[in-house]
Amino acid sequence: MTQTTARIKKNGMNFEVLVEMENALKFRKGQSDYLTVEGGRVFTNIKRGDVASKNDLEIAFKTTNADEIGKMIVKSGEVLTDQDHRDEEREKKIKQVVDFLSKNAVDPQTGNPVTPDRIKSAIEQAHVQIKNAPIDSQIKEILDRLSTVMPIKIETKRIKITVPAIQTGKAYGLVAQYKEKENWLNDGSLEVIVSIPAGITLDFYDKLNSLTHGSALTEEIKQ
Repeated sequence: MTQTTARIKKNGMNFEVLVEMENALKFRKGQSDYLTVEGGRVFTNIKRGDVASKNDLEIAFKTTNADEIGKMIVKSGEVLTDQDHRDEEREKKIKQVVDFLSKNAVDPQTGNPVTPDRIKSAIEQAHVQIKNAPIDSQIKEILDRLSTVMPIKIETKRIKITVPAIQTGKAYGLVAQYKEKENWLNDGSLEVIVSIPAGITLDFYDKLNSLTHGSALTEEIKQ
């Protein structure tokens, strides 16, 4: 088990706890309810061994219970990870990108699919930064970077969407990721044209229908 530091800044003060890294990351992702603070102490500086006073804890967290404070810190603060974990997470993200593009992307010069090895090599060559976010939400940015070192394009579908005014707040974040242009109508509803990678069209519709309770109108625009 690898121990690590979780930390947060509140009321102008630093608070740090020692936690087991895998447990903390699972708790942070909502995959576990279990988390304990090693030694049962909250520090202002772990390296120096400076323990936070009960008064400061009460002011910042409304409790002096170390485990409860640890949960707050892990959930809202920063969990330090080692290089092995960061490398592992990056490899997972790269694999997700490679799998997606190898199924959906082609070489526009030949029309042939792009091999996984070629995509992975281009990711390294173009120094693509893959964020800790769903791949489909950043695929356009990734493609822009990859296109600087190799010819690549994704088959897309253009869709006209009309979102009722009452649902625009919930749906805007989704459609904005893919929008080509938008038009706010007089009744407050949103008319937007999006370009969606063909491979995630069904997933996009599912998300849109969930956010708008099926009230959004969609029409595929023939190329």
